[in-house]
Amino acid sequence: MIRYKIDVFKELSNHGFNQTRIQRENLLPRQTITNIRAGKSITLETLNKICVMCNLQPGDIIEVVLTDEERMKYNI
Repeated sequence: MIRYKIDVFKELSNHGFNQTRIQRENLLPRQTITNIRAGKSITLETLNKICVMCNLQPGDIIEVVLTDEERMKYNI
């Protein structure tokens, strides 16, 4: 399972991208904002945008955490 390592919106805000600016400039779609808040997946294109906006690498934002189901399925 992939999960967020950081508070994405706090990091965006630290780089000058507050909620108002993100919506006003249509930097991220509303559904994407909802998905991030809910801890749901986003597209690689969106991950790329966030990386560029915050000058981060994908591994700074997300991480893979194996579930018990994944461990059993893949014999890990």
